[in-house]
This record gives sequence, C-alpha cells and structure tokens, in this order.
Amino acid sequence: MTPPVELVGKTLAQFRVRSKLGEGGMGVVYKATDLTLHRDVALKVLPAGGETSPAQRQRFLREARAAAAITHASIATVYEIGEAEGHAFIAMELVKGVTLRNRIAPGMGIAESLRVAREIARGLAKAHERGVVHRDLKPDNVMITDEGDVKILDFGIAKMWEPSGAAGALADTAAPDTAAATAKGQVMGTPAYMSPEQARGEAADGRSDVFSFGAMLYEMLTGEQPFRGDSGIAVLYAVIHVEPAPVGRQRRRAGAAREPRLAVSSEGARAALRVGP
Repeated sequence: MTPPVELVGKTLAQFRVRSKLGEGGMGVVYKATDLTLHRDVALKVLPAGGETSPAQRQRFLREARAAAAITHASIATVYEIGEAEGHAFIAMELVKGVTLRNRIAPGMGIAESLRVAREIARGLAKAHERGVVHRDLKPDNVMITDEGDVKILDFGIAKMWEPSGAAGALADTAAPDTAAATAKGQVMGTPAYMSPEQARGEAADGRSDVFSFGAMLYEMLTGEQPFRGDSGIAVLYAVIHVEPAPVGRQRRRAGAAREPRLAVSSEGARAALRVGP
C-alpha cells in the first residue's frame, strides 16, 4: 500500500496546510489558511487516488453535501468543496474550543447542561428541517467554542431524509445519495449513542438523532453514559433492551442537591426533561 502523502506545508487549491488537527475513518483534518480570503479553516482531506474506495469517496462527498445544505449558528459552516492533486477536500469553519466530551469530564452543572443542550437541539432542528439526519451525534462531535457557543461537527455518516414539510429544494441534494443508501442490516454510528433502530440495523430518521441527543444530555447531567457494556455488542444490547438508571439516582451518587429527571426510553427515540426537588 502506498504510504499516505504528508500535506503539512503544502498547498491544496488556495489552502496552505499548516498543521494536522486529527484523523478519523473519513480522512484527515488539518488547520489551513485560505490564501485568497486570508482566514484559517479546518480542511478535511480524503487520501488521494487508490488509497480510498469509491464508497469512501461517495460517503465523503455526502458529508459535504449534507453539511453544506444547512446554515445555522450551531452547525459548523462548510465554505468550499473541491479536489486538488487527487485529494477531495472540504474546507469548513475552524472551531476553536473544546469538545463536549472534554467538557463533560470535569463535570457540568444543570444550567450549563441545559444551555448546551438547547443549542444542540436548535442545530438539530435546522438539520432535520433541511432533511439531514446526522446519525453519529455524540460528545466528540460537538464543540464548545472559547466564547461558549456550541457547534455540531462531522456529518460523516449523515443521511438525507425527507421529513413532513421539508423544503422541496432537497430533492436535488438528496438524489445523488440514492445509490449509496445504507444497506439494510448495516450498523452505522457509535454504539453508546445509537438509537434502538440503528442498533438493529434499521432505517434511521430524525428521531434517531433525538434519541442520541437524549443520551448525550443524560451524560451531561450525570457524567455517565446511559448505555454501557464490556464490548460494542454489549452496548448495543443495552441500547435495545436496558432502561437506564434514573438521572436523579445517578446525580445523588455524585452528591447533586437538585435532580433533573431525564427519561430516555430504549423502546423509541424519546427524551424528556423535568426538574424537581
């Protein structure tokens, strides 16, 4: 196999690659400078040529189309989609801050948890309005900026979906994805935050994101994931069959004075919050 090309210090299109920010299943993310507009961006790059399969390339472009279809303060903005020297790339907003995962670690209060959750919910509502299901919503894919704003990242396994009342303009955006529809029985997402239908390999719509949102809110309020296990399979079993311990009980273990009670049902994608003494 050809070793991956080192891009730091090189230029792709008008983007000068400065440093590597991270790497995942769908490419490498770099900090880069747009030499035309003189601004820093996050440049997500798919390896060139034979290093990637047609399916990977199609999924990468699906992410770009999905994210570019949404304009909202709580979703990282896509600036440009392109290809240079055999590399497909997405230039997007460079979000400076910490992931929600890192913010959860030291503990979050009720007020902060609800503020962050509200912003995530608003971003999700806009995505669903545009017919986009994230399908991998988790604390690692949410950033809290240095100013305290919330940004949803990484629509890498996003799916175009036509909710009731969705804008007709979606038809042109969704059409290219038809051939790349997820095969029935294929599990897509991160086990601890999947909805039951995702865990069973069934079709996912906006309600799956709502379930994942509920799992994240549970973790923000308790510091613990609602569905756990010694392996990915065990976690998926828990998502389908196990009811999480009440938030109040988990918070009492941590010494919290007041307890919001969050119901996350494994029988469907539902999340409800009520605060009580």
